Amino acid sequence: MALHQLYYDPNIENKNLAQKWLMQAQVSPQAWHFSWQLLQPDKVPEIQYFGASALHIKISRYWSDIPTDQYESLKAQLFTQITRFASGSKIVLTRLCVALASLALSMMPDAWPCAVADMVRLFQAEDSPVDGQGRCLALLELLTVLPEEFQTSRLPQYRKGLVRASLAVECGAVFPLLEQLLQQPSSPSCVRQKVLKCFSSWVQLEVPLQDCEALIQAAFTALQDSELFDSSVEAIVNAISQPDAQRYVNTLLKLIPLVLGLQEQLRHAVQNGDMETSHGICRIAVALGENHSRALLDQVEHWQSFLALVNMIMFCTGIPGHYPVNETTSSLTLTFWYTLQDDILSFEAEKQAVYQQVYRPVYFQLVDVLLHKAQFPSDEEYGFWSSDEKEQFRIYRVDISDTLMYVYEMLGAELLSNLYDKLGRVLTSSEEPYSWQHTEALLYGFQSIAETIDVNYSDVVPGLIGLIPRISISNVQLADTVMFTIGALSEWLADHPVMINSVLPLVLHALGNPELSVSSVSTLKKICRECKYDLPPYAANIVAVSQDVLMKQIHKTSQCMWLMQALGFLLSALQVEEILKNLHSLISPYIQQLEKLAEEIPNPSNKLAIVHILGLLSNLFTTLDVSHHEDDHEGPELRKLPVPQGPNPVVVVLQQVFQLIQKVLSKWLNDAQVVEAVCAIFEKSVKTLLDDFAPMVPQLCEMLGRMYSTIPQASALDLTRQLVHIFAHEPAHFPPIEALFLLVTSVTLTLFQQGPRDHPDIVDSFMQLLAQALKRKPDLFLCERLDVKAVFQCAVLALKFPEAPTVKASCGFFTELLPRCGEVESVGKVVQEDGRMLLIAVLEAIGGQASRSLMDCFADILFALNKHCFSLLSMWIKEALQPPGFPSARLSPEQKDTFSQQILRERMNKRRVKEMVKEFTLLCRGLHGTDYTADY
Repeated sequence: MALHQLYYDPNIENKNLAQKWLMQAQVSPQAWHFSWQLLQPDKVPEIQYFGASALHIKISRYWSDIPTDQYESLKAQLFTQITRFASGSKIVLTRLCVALASLALSMMPDAWPCAVADMVRLFQAEDSPVDGQGRCLALLELLTVLPEEFQTSRLPQYRKGLVRASLAVECGAVFPLLEQLLQQPSSPSCVRQKVLKCFSSWVQLEVPLQDCEALIQAAFTALQDSELFDSSVEAIVNAISQPDAQRYVNTLLKLIPLVLGLQEQLRHAVQNGDMETSHGICRIAVALGENHSRALLDQVEHWQSFLALVNMIMFCTGIPGHYPVNETTSSLTLTFWYTLQDDILSFEAEKQAVYQQVYRPVYFQLVDVLLHKAQFPSDEEYGFWSSDEKEQFRIYRVDISDTLMYVYEMLGAELLSNLYDKLGRVLTSSEEPYSWQHTEALLYGFQSIAETIDVNYSDVVPGLIGLIPRISISNVQLADTVMFTIGALSEWLADHPVMINSVLPLVLHALGNPELSVSSVSTLKKICRECKYDLPPYAANIVAVSQDVLMKQIHKTSQCMWLMQALGFLLSALQVEEILKNLHSLISPYIQQLEKLAEEIPNPSNKLAIVHILGLLSNLFTTLDVSHHEDDHEGPELRKLPVPQGPNPVVVVLQQVFQLIQKVLSKWLNDAQVVEAVCAIFEKSVKTLLDDFAPMVPQLCEMLGRMYSTIPQASALDLTRQLVHIFAHEPAHFPPIEALFLLVTSVTLTLFQQGPRDHPDIVDSFMQLLAQALKRKPDLFLCERLDVKAVFQCAVLALKFPEAPTVKASCGFFTELLPRCGEVESVGKVVQEDGRMLLIAVLEAIGGQASRSLMDCFADILFALNKHCFSLLSMWIKEALQPPGFPSARLSPEQKDTFSQQILRERMNKRRVKEMVKEFTLLCRGLHGTDYTADY
């Protein structure tokens, strides 16, 4: 009934209930009985399949339940069922084979020494009621699933080694049979198909490659048969790719001519647009080249045949057509070029020089091939591509870019000269007009290298910068690449400021084009970051263009934010009065808009506008930094920098808009997004300005206090944490910060009394704030007005929250608090009074109430208790573990006793305590020694 419900009931609730019940049934003791009943001939295949699956689960997971004297009868029953299903349902046959394979693996080598040979013998017996072909296919299915079941089985490590060795010996009973079936002219196609799959499965057991030679050769022959092509490719690739294969160099050398012999078939497939065949042959060539290039390069006398293989792979890299629409093969080859290069460069100098001579021309050819493959199709063709195809092509180009960057290590500066010469010819040639795709690909090659490799010493970059303005930009892709190339050269421009004027107008012009939004804004941001001390002459123009595009709302929100960051970098290098003047013209329109919005009744559309304006300001203040603390390492360059006079410009602006921000807040206090955006302005400013922010501390503390008292929000606590981190240790700022700390603590404690479950984010941020206070300024806990006892009890409560980040933050608070027992009297007192309550909460969590992923955090609390409150812990832990069934009904008194002794003994090694807690939590959950813990 349950199976009927699972397969046929339209109601999803009923399906789920049935599935849950069936999963329990599969692991129940009764499964041994009902499995056989469900396999009866009168049942439908879906029901028989469940019976076979239940048998497999019982054999693979509950092997220890089977008495030794029942092994043989179970084996015989399975053989009988497999013979019966040899001419029945294929899915049931496969599950039964998997069950017998699992049984064989559990019995090998002692209880069933020649398992595989026995299987072969039993299925070859003539007295079977099933026809020869049916028996043959059933045997091949069994032999195929046996190595697969071994790979996924959870045998203990020592057993795995024994069984692997036993299977390696049994291989001798399998391969001759497979060879015979594959070479026999009378073997039907379905049998050969199965033979190839079976071979494919066995080679993954690291069978010596020389033992596979005959079967690999037969698989190469089978590649000519279209029905067997896919299975042959899989078998050959698996055989070649096994890690052990590189030891059999003679066999590998024999394989090269076999692979080269596929070139005619490959060319034919490419001409006929047969993507599957070209893909399969390419996989074989790459498997041999990528896995064994080192071993084959070592055979110096065979260098020509290996070079021929490399050229075959080059053909696959440059296969005609556009990826991924006309071909999907070229991407398979890219890793090979990394491997080959690494292997060549790993040789000693003399051998490396020889191979460099052979392979440098190959790698120059590779660059040409890759840049050709990176070219966009015609606009018309590209217009027909789906968004998914365009995205795959974008990722493919990124892979090509990474490969070019890697190849630079082999070819060096000559590669840049090579690209520059080609680009020069393309842009100055009067004879034949080149396509924009050609120009774009060459620039893309440059950009790929310049993005990650220091090209400051390259003598071709000045020429490239000179060529860029000559490019006639006729479409978006080319314009994007021009922008990204300029961005990639921004560090070079910082060292050669005279060239900035060649490219800056292009970037500013592109800012006005919404289609070039990402590339133009990110390039301007890079230039403003890298070249800010050389940009003052252009500052007015940059600000004017930026203001214009911001007002016209050309860019999406995230690009507007980047643009503000770019302007922050730019303004940082100006004189203070210049900064203020520019800030005034840049921000005034937004301030006026904000003033207008502050008067309006809150609604969704003006909320978006407010959050946008606040975001622009916080992004501007993230990068507007006149203190130059990042540039101190630049030495003599510092004379360029203006000396800041008077208050920090950001502080001046913040003080001017402070009242307005408060006015906005008063109307939007219950909106988390607006509060977050306001807090972000100050948080970004504090992080950038550090001590320069000092004049704002008192009024910001007061505002935060008012905000939080009215409606508590996590973002206000996070900003308070920032202030504690940077200013709490300064005597001048301690009073306002202490007042704010006490206020937010008192408000949060009230929240706890009302029920904190709805505010896990606030509890999380509060715990982080308390931990930061203990770390930076434990004096905050000395104040009599702070109810340390209530804080402690709330943190214990937070340990029981279901949200992992909140629990983690609470554990972090206790690991900061417990070491202060001795130095802060109020902390010592509360730990003495309520520490037992903390320990019980920790034990409950370890006992199964908290996620296993958090056990390390609870172990940290136990370690801190043991280190700083040892005498108390030794008394509490014995009392706490006394009640039967606590923290888990699965524990014996001895196990609890062992755990408490282990913990109390370990006061130095935190890692050991974590291991003890992991071990104990598995015992508590009944998972110790089960499959579930294999990866824990």
